[in-house]
Amino acid sequence: MLSPAKIKFRKHFKGKIHGNASRGYRLSFGSYGLKAMEPARVTAAQIEAARRTITRCMKRVGKVWIRIYPDIPVTQKPAEVRMGSGKGGVEYWACRVYPGTIMFEMDGVDLSIAKEALSLAAAKLPVLTKIVTRGA
Repeated sequence: MLSPAKIKFRKHFKGKIHGNASRGYRLSFGSYGLKAMEPARVTAAQIEAARRTITRCMKRVGKVWIRIYPDIPVTQKPAEVRMGSGKGGVEYWACRVYPGTIMFEMDGVDLSIAKEALSLAAAKLPVLTKIVTRGA
């Protein structure tokens, strides 16, 4: 799974996801893409599950680009622990996804295969998505 090798701070604030994507909202590499339509936090495990689904559906033909990266550490305290005694340890890594962000791009396959692969990948993600093409 994806996680940063080196970070400046071990733990982050939760933060809010306000506004729309100011960058990463256009197709840059491929002909087809999966665009987020609402704000959400996508975990590294969800990104990996979507990537595996796309590559299996494409039968490893063509190329896939992952345009998001989980760089936010999400902490969690263990179950049945009393209040206080500091913040919990890092449980998993997540990525803040803004509305309009292109999450995955692909190229080298037909439109029908691309739509099927991206719709299957969208089912693995906790965000409403839309399939976009280079022409539209």
